[in-house]
Amino acid sequence: MAIFTESQFRETARQKAGSRGLSGTINETRTFSKSSATTSIFLSHSHHDKAKIEQAKVFFENLGISIYVDWMDSTMPERTNGVTAVRIKTKIRENDKFVLLATNKAVSSKWCNWEVGIGDIYKLPKDNIAILGLADNIGHWTGNEYLQIYPSIEYLNGNTKNTLGHYIASGYYVFYPSVNGERTFKSLEQWLKE
Repeated sequence: MAIFTESQFRETARQKAGSRGLSGTINETRTFSKSSATTSIFLSHSHHDKAKIEQAKVFFENLGISIYVDWMDSTMPERTNGVTAVRIKTKIRENDKFVLLATNKAVSSKWCNWEVGIGDIYKLPKDNIAILGLADNIGHWTGNEYLQIYPSIEYLNGNTKNTLGHYIASGYYVFYPSVNGERTFKSLEQWLKE
């Protein structure tokens, strides 16, 4: 899986935010409502990655996608407990897509790993789950072997050829695990709208 570094993803989000900027896109007021977007994403993440969550929010919202972040939801308990788990499970089911913002902190989080398991049940059979891997700025990513079974969101710079020798346009794609040595893919926009 080819993954972004934190600085690459931050720059991508900054470009998508334009003059609006990144600062303040997420606040602590604990309000969430599904926008008029046609697709919504449950964003699994580590709570220690606030800046990266803001970047992911900008990234997806600029594609016309609504993002669900659990701690922005006023119906969630202030302190995690069994009710939290039930509500998160419901939100994973209710949102159209599931994306793990797979930072090193998220990969080591018990909650994120549990959420991936729930996402696997409800979203994998419908092609509605993907991993967005973010390495630290020196390219280190701990990952987990089992994450390799899920589609991943990756960026191609336009220098990659397909199996027919044609260049693939630069952009964001959802790549599927290798079958017989070949990886299939579709554009991120197509995946989000299906």
